[in-house]
Amino acid sequence: MRLTSPRLRAALLGAASLTLVAAVLPPPQALGIGDRLFPELGNPGYDVDSYDLSFTYKDNRTPLDAVTVIRAHTLTELDRVNLDFARGTVRSAEINGRPAPFATAGEDLVLTPERPLAADEPLRITIHHTSDPRGGGSGSGDGGWVRTADGLAMANQADAAHQVFPCNDHPSDKALFTFRITAPNGTTAVANGLPVLTTDRAAAGATTWTYRTVHPMATELAQVSLGASTVLRREGPHGLELRDVVPTADKKLLEPWLKKTPAQMEWMEKRVGRYPFETYGVLIAHASTGFELETQTLSLFERGIFTDPGYPEWYVDSIMVHELAHQWFGDSVTPRTWSDLWLNEGHATWYEALYADGLGKYSLERRMREAYQRSDQWRAAGGPPAEPKAAAPGEKIGLFRPVVYDGAALILYALRQKIGAPAFEDLERRWVGEHADQVVGTDDFVRLASRVAGEDLTAFLRPWLYGRTTPPMPGHPEWSASKTT
Repeated sequence: MRLTSPRLRAALLGAASLTLVAAVLPPPQALGIGDRLFPELGNPGYDVDSYDLSFTYKDNRTPLDAVTVIRAHTLTELDRVNLDFARGTVRSAEINGRPAPFATAGEDLVLTPERPLAADEPLRITIHHTSDPRGGGSGSGDGGWVRTADGLAMANQADAAHQVFPCNDHPSDKALFTFRITAPNGTTAVANGLPVLTTDRAAAGATTWTYRTVHPMATELAQVSLGASTVLRREGPHGLELRDVVPTADKKLLEPWLKKTPAQMEWMEKRVGRYPFETYGVLIAHASTGFELETQTLSLFERGIFTDPGYPEWYVDSIMVHELAHQWFGDSVTPRTWSDLWLNEGHATWYEALYADGLGKYSLERRMREAYQRSDQWRAAGGPPAEPKAAAPGEKIGLFRPVVYDGAALILYALRQKIGAPAFEDLERRWVGEHADQVVGTDDFVRLASRVAGEDLTAFLRPWLYGRTTPPMPGHPEWSASKTT
């Protein structure tokens, strides 16, 4: 993500079956995996292998009919299966082909299988439900579906995928995705991954579009776009298929920006290695969100960042690189906890700044010096980069503060100063190469940095990652951090 500017109601499946279950089990309760920043996100006891999501769209103010099929396997014995889901109506649920009574607890959908589940048992969970776009709206900051001028898009970071579909909504549980989207003729539907099949349902006046990811994906990176859009295709490095999704009326207006992507991708590949996914492109939404978002293989951008003359060209170029860099840092290599967010945003900001430096518009050293001057203020307001403060209630994107952007990029600058540019560049390549499609944490980065440097960097990096104040910058004893706002 780059910043630029009710409750589920479900009927019980049957009073009689619930009475039998209630006699044996305690009331359903919301669970979580204990993430420091989002303690109720995620669910213990199972691991998701894949999601198969079907949506039927009418317009951007009508709940979508939906079916979510989850294939998973249990990690422990389970009497119940908790899913995150908070905006829609559940009509029925099944576990392994058998009806499953369901109830809600907080923002959890709690299913009770016909019999307790053993450890290492395969699961096929099917939920028939609605997916309601009315709770968020354009630019509300609430997340999930975002209404655009002509349809919908998704913005699920950090904790809003479960506003759209039942899931294990935590980045530590990545899975493969299939999307099946039925929309009226004249509406274009696009999702993460590659198109598999398009079916014309002439009698219904609709088309079903199917997309599938080749690589696992965190729920917060899921993307579905619906609208009066055109898909523009071009070729990237190594023959990679690039596809952009833009409002049809804006094709010519936006083309000067879209044609920059192949060169930007070549620039990134020279620094960190081959692009990690099956396709890439830019989704331009006619909406006001206040941010751009690195949804996997299809980054979400507000139309205004490309059309508002107040944004200099070099700035927009660098923001495009920021979201592209996230495909390596955050999407392919995914944080284990939300406290590890600095690994995503710090790296994306680093390459954003490096790109702007190469354009001769805003030098990297100047940006890092200015970040150093503000770093103590950022830490006081938002916590250390690797231990950020939680967002305030009702401010879902409040976690995305300067300390996890430029404040985190400053850590990478300090590390490069400490170990030298050649070792740092080797570290970056090895980080995304060795951990592709994996889930990682801050300790993993410290270990790899130490291995590349040939010395234990724990004592050097911990104050940068967790300190309340900013450590001295190697090579720049003259730099100082302001203590006042």
